Amino acid sequence: MPRAVALAGLAALAVAMGIGRFAFTPILPMMLEEGGLSLAQGSRLAAANYAGYLAGALAAIGMKLRPATAIRAGLLAISASTLGMGLDQRLLSWGVLRAAAGVGSAWVLVFVSTWALERLGRAERPDLVGTVYAGVGAGILVAGGACLMLMSAQAASRDAWMLLGIASLAASLVLWPCFDAAPGPGTGNGSAAQSVARPAEFWGLVLCYGAFGFGYIIPATFLPVMAKDALADPRLFGWAWPAFGAAAVASTLLAGRLSRMLKPRALWIAASLVMAFGVAVPLMVPGLAGVIAAALGVGGTFMVITMAGMEEARRVAGTRARALMARMTSAFAFGQVAGPLGAGYVLQGEGRFAAALLAASGLLVLSALALAIQSKGRQR
Repeated sequence: MPRAVALAGLAALAVAMGIGRFAFTPILPMMLEEGGLSLAQGSRLAAANYAGYLAGALAAIGMKLRPATAIRAGLLAISASTLGMGLDQRLLSWGVLRAAAGVGSAWVLVFVSTWALERLGRAERPDLVGTVYAGVGAGILVAGGACLMLMSAQAASRDAWMLLGIASLAASLVLWPCFDAAPGPGTGNGSAAQSVARPAEFWGLVLCYGAFGFGYIIPATFLPVMAKDALADPRLFGWAWPAFGAAAVASTLLAGRLSRMLKPRALWIAASLVMAFGVAVPLMVPGLAGVIAAALGVGGTFMVITMAGMEEARRVAGTRARALMARMTSAFAFGQVAGPLGAGYVLQGEGRFAAALLAASGLLVLSALALAIQSKGRQR
């Protein structure tokens, strides 16, 4: 059933991205408050997760595993590494565990995308694609809400890691049988199966998706820290990350319904420009208002771009869609590694986040222009 496919994809992405990738973001202020971690060290831990994500995406390019096997392995890696963050308090171990969670997250994203989009394409239900990718925002919302409650109760960061680790393990076990169904013959709808991207277009999509990875990662990593800078009360600044997740859920559901009217590339371009504004808005609107505006602007577009990018890969690459998706995800991961590492050198200076936010916003605008130019060239 298409709806069952969409819900299984939603739940898997909620674990993979909401916890495996982004649980660190709302827990980071707790770790900083406890004094066991500096902001520069936090940047390196974020980069370790993104490096693992890059390694996982690169591995997915040539992997011969069935999607079900790769998804299950990724979910187990995320559960184990999240639990490990609460059990082991050494910085080196944290780096290894965050990298392992990144590998698992990449596998789940790439293989859930191919698994779900293929089945929904066969069923002619593109409206349910938004439901699948709403899982990321749902996971962020749940993880952020849990951390908000724990911060209000003055719990330790290790309690947050343990709680989310147990939750991810329970969800993984429930999802285990959902990915058993084998695909039927063929590769999707006729247009996707017959499309083949030209090399320039293939690599253009890869580069633009990499720019997206760099562009969104600064607010996606440091938004709660930025909110904490603006307002010390966790009952107020702690809402920044749940707001980010709620915007991601709402936007992907809406984009799924609009997918019958808008082409994926047009949606990608529009979302990139909105995100560019969202990234830069804290520089124009000071205090918590700017941070919340950024949460809505970036949270409301980053999964729309992910969804549109994966759909565009399937549309233009046909039978090579998984290879293109994996390369795009690899470029995205490379941009995410570069973002926190670069930010780590400027976070202690004057303006703190200003230089990093300006660079990210500018790159998003450039990628939107490149996609528009490439789209015009394709129509000729």
